[in-house]
Amino acid sequence: MSFAFILFIKSVVAQTSYTLSGTVRDSASQQPLVRAAVVLDYEKITTGTYTDGQGNFTITIPSGRHVVVIRQLGYVPYRTVLFLRQNTTLAVRLPSVASQLEEVIVTSKGYDRNVRQPLLGVSQINIAMLKRMPAALGEVDILRSLQMMPGVTSVGEAANGVNIRGGTMDQNLILMDDTPIFNPTHMFGLFSVFPPDAVANLDLYKGNVPARYGGRAASVLDISLRNPDLNQFRLSGGVSLVANRLTVETPLIKGKLALLVSGRGAFNDFLLRLASSRLNDIRAKFGEGTAKLFWRVNDRNTVTAMAYLSEDLFQTNLLGSLANVNAVRTQYAQQTANGMVRWFHAVNDRVNVQTTALVAQYIPKILSVEDSINNKVTLKQSLLQRQVKSNLNYQLDNQKIELGINGTHYRLNPGELIAGTSPAVNSQKTPPEQALELAIHAEDEIRLSSRLAVSAGLRYSHFLNLGPSIVRQYRSNGSENIPDATNVVDSVRYGAGQISQQYGGLEPRLGLRYALTDNSSFKLGYNLMRQYLQVITNTTTPLPTARWKTADAHIQPQVSQLWSAGYFLNSPTNVFELSAEVYWRSTQHILDYKPGADFLLQPYPETQLLPGRSKAYGLEIMVSKKKGELTGWVNYTYSRTLNQVNQGADSQQQINGGDWYRANYDRPHSLNLSLNINQGKHHSFSFNFAYSTGRPYTAPEGYVRYRNQLYPFYNERNQARQPDYHRLDFAWNIDNPSLKNRRWQGHWTFTVYNLYGRANTYSIYYRPEGPYRLAIFATPIPSLAYSFEFK
Repeated sequence: MSFAFILFIKSVVAQTSYTLSGTVRDSASQQPLVRAAVVLDYEKITTGTYTDGQGNFTITIPSGRHVVVIRQLGYVPYRTVLFLRQNTTLAVRLPSVASQLEEVIVTSKGYDRNVRQPLLGVSQINIAMLKRMPAALGEVDILRSLQMMPGVTSVGEAANGVNIRGGTMDQNLILMDDTPIFNPTHMFGLFSVFPPDAVANLDLYKGNVPARYGGRAASVLDISLRNPDLNQFRLSGGVSLVANRLTVETPLIKGKLALLVSGRGAFNDFLLRLASSRLNDIRAKFGEGTAKLFWRVNDRNTVTAMAYLSEDLFQTNLLGSLANVNAVRTQYAQQTANGMVRWFHAVNDRVNVQTTALVAQYIPKILSVEDSINNKVTLKQSLLQRQVKSNLNYQLDNQKIELGINGTHYRLNPGELIAGTSPAVNSQKTPPEQALELAIHAEDEIRLSSRLAVSAGLRYSHFLNLGPSIVRQYRSNGSENIPDATNVVDSVRYGAGQISQQYGGLEPRLGLRYALTDNSSFKLGYNLMRQYLQVITNTTTPLPTARWKTADAHIQPQVSQLWSAGYFLNSPTNVFELSAEVYWRSTQHILDYKPGADFLLQPYPETQLLPGRSKAYGLEIMVSKKKGELTGWVNYTYSRTLNQVNQGADSQQQINGGDWYRANYDRPHSLNLSLNINQGKHHSFSFNFAYSTGRPYTAPEGYVRYRNQLYPFYNERNQARQPDYHRLDFAWNIDNPSLKNRRWQGHWTFTVYNLYGRANTYSIYYRPEGPYRLAIFATPIPSLAYSFEFK
């Protein structure tokens, strides 16, 4: 009886075991892959085998559900789930990692490989990669993602922009389809203003800046929106804890004319209170929309038109109200309205001309509601920029030539106080400003030999400050006039259109590359840029109401010179990339503020400012893996930014006694790690880790007692540092969870921002009872976002 039972069990086991066999080959060459690993997971038991010299494998396994993974070094792994009920044969084709599309940042772009391009500090950002990175509250954020790159920092979680290679926030030229963005953030710096579903490319120039760009002293972030599909209707969008978005693109005349419309709105401000107790009093809403029309006139002509509108309304008790207004609440509103029309004409296969006309308007407001009557006191500012430019490009086999001309008109309303029906507030208006900036440029990128390539550009800019205006004259103090309200000796009135002051000069740009091997090169670069429009503020991060100011008789344009050198190395298959760059920046005529400075409604802001100079230097090292199952990068930056203000022997014209002092964003050490683990077509996991030295701040030297109250006493500026900053984020991306090839494709993203709950200090305030540290996101913040696409 027992012997029969044993035979029965053996027969059952024999009947429920099957053979899995197959062949593993290269998907392109069809060559067999030797010693490829075949791994099977069955009921938490792992077994496996290897392919033989012909790429074949055979293994006997029990029936049931098996997870099969086939790997070979240098190839994308194959994954599948088998429900084994019979002998099964697989024909597996593994694609080489080298043949994959790159999934992360590339260090330069152009008609040549990145190692051979004669430019430094140029990065092209992959939008698909940004969308997979962990994002705060599920919102894809371009500026926050840029901070994972070397040389890009900010002053904190809610910074109203980024600092690049020692530059201030306003020294970055931010363009969206050629139109300038003067405030790139929503909600006082919590989120970017760029519509993520409509963005096609991001090009960041932090080293060699092409001669076609001008007007800023540090860097250029050039964002291009997608052209609508001329042949296919597409619908995409998504929902997150913060905002809802929808994008539609449709052909109007198939193959000729198409329209893209993209919008995003945030009305879920109550959820901010769940993210941080510091956000309990915040009421915030924003909306943005863009429309882009693309007309393919014929094979040689295209016309593109773009319109962009963004509005914010933000209410918080953290910042207080307007001076002399007894307000029950204060709101901050801002509006951006941009438009652009571009005509592209191909003269022939080598020559093309592109002409663009654009307008950009930025209007920030402070709205204070008085407590006694239902009246809003409004402080309004505005900045209007209109520009026309044209470029001619000539492409040869080993050479690319560009010539261009442009003219820009600025009109500023520095401040206007509208009292409404208030009996206690008087209306007031600051004199407006107008200016004209003209420029021409030429650039030649040429490959002189297989090893040597040069990019040489020259830009000439000329700036005219125009009336009507009243220009004060101040008493001379040695070799120069010191603008101070007590030193006024005369004033000159200029009529409308009259030139009150003008500046100009050459702006050379040079990049040189010498190839050491086929996969490595050494590069040198030099840049000189002038900035005629700048922000003046006495806050660490400029508020939306920070004042923009043109150069004039007393405020000179900032002039920045950047020297850089770098070594670049690619692996033979272009899977790995190493770069190491050093830079030195020297900037003249930077602006800092006098103690107690107030710029709102100030008709003569030069009396509140102190001109000086800045120096910045650093080392940036980055290693990236651009293809394969695991992609990402790690980078380290050592950088310093120091300022000096020493206008004379008078201590009122100096900062820190005329010595060099740290800039607000001087953070010597930073380390960034970004990883994406791709688990097939439907799952991926992403991790971001960021570390940086704490930023400088001004700590009091002691306390002074006045009328039985203690007040902090300040002496040296930026002599202390906040605690170091570090944060880990996580994201799980699920693509098309139905696993079916449908016209409607869904995508879920689960994110945890600040995974281990680090309470990073944003600001330190000093009260009579002692210091108080403000942290914006002090706990882990989970979020869930859903995106979709319909074709």
